Amino acid sequence: MAKQFSTSEWNKIMSRLKQEPDTYGLPRRIYGSAVIGSFNIRKLGRAGNRNARTWEFLAHICRQFDLLAIQEIMDDLSGIRKLMALLGSEFGLIVSDKTGVFPGELGLGERLGYIFRWSVVQRTEVATDITYDRTKVLEILGKHRPEINHAYVQYEKKLKAFNDGKRKTKPNLKMPVFLTFIRQPFCVSFRIVGHPGSRPYEFMAVNAHLYYGDTMADRRQEFDALMQWILARVRKNDKAYYPNFMLLGDLNLDFDNPALDRGRIEKHMKTFNDASGSQVNVNMPFLDVHPTRTTPFRTNARESETFDHIGLFFRTSGLPTYVDNASMGRNERGPDYGVFNFVQLFHDALAISKPVAEMTMSEKNAFYGRFEHKVSDHMPIWLRLPLPEAA
Repeated sequence: MAKQFSTSEWNKIMSRLKQEPDTYGLPRRIYGSAVIGSFNIRKLGRAGNRNARTWEFLAHICRQFDLLAIQEIMDDLSGIRKLMALLGSEFGLIVSDKTGVFPGELGLGERLGYIFRWSVVQRTEVATDITYDRTKVLEILGKHRPEINHAYVQYEKKLKAFNDGKRKTKPNLKMPVFLTFIRQPFCVSFRIVGHPGSRPYEFMAVNAHLYYGDTMADRRQEFDALMQWILARVRKNDKAYYPNFMLLGDLNLDFDNPALDRGRIEKHMKTFNDASGSQVNVNMPFLDVHPTRTTPFRTNARESETFDHIGLFFRTSGLPTYVDNASMGRNERGPDYGVFNFVQLFHDALAISKPVAEMTMSEKNAFYGRFEHKVSDHMPIWLRLPLPEAA
């Protein structure tokens, strides 16, 4: 594995960032606005796995947010505690238990968490995971029994071949339909306080790290299940704790072929808009091209996919709708959205002469290897909201 950045390299990186934060999309602290974001920090576990300067850089990023959903927090909390110590008492933290693996069994389980600024964001009463209950699972099993039986028969054949030594790897039982989340999304109620006399933004934040799988069809199963859960919860006939939901996370929706994939997924998302009618506004701004750009934001470090998203599902006024995406960024206080492109920052600060797009694959791997494991293989995304105004 490549070496982490040296002290002198970090000095160059931080100097460049402080001189040109807007160039790389790091959201500034602006009076009268709140910054909400999502950041998959790769395997955020033992504190000793990253050096001191890397922790300082991660803390510098987190400090720009008022509410930040974090994915891939490991069972060992010493790393996130290190981060919180650097942030100081101005910030609070809430994390889920480990999800994605049964206790005591092999597998990569992780926690989901939120860092929030006490002076802007209040955590209210609810903190829960999101699941499909037993009745719903049994209903799905009954409805799709033939497909599930076929999948299980195929699995048993492969398992027998493995046990007989005719297959090298133990097979996984792959369900043809959604039964439950591979990692249960973490739902917490928050309130963003506005100007005196104003009504605060109140919403349920849903932090999700969805299934990667082998194909886009695998990913869409879990994505659709989460969308259906949120929309059912936010509709008028339900009594959710707050009427607004905000989805923050790594949804593993990739766009290998933007000309085809993005249009297909946008069309798919708009079916949720149509289905919800006037009851629910659905907005996922990272599916659109920002008004200041000619191409969509990419959120993975290799800038090939848009895995990470912020989704708004709401019934009350004040939050931006998908119609507002065409005018994002016109007001300094928001609404606006973006990505902190630390990959370009590292490239420029270290004075690498060749653009990443022109590098050979071995050169790219050497460059990405400097930070993909120790900083992250995802870049932070953000949404700026103007604080609520008095009536």
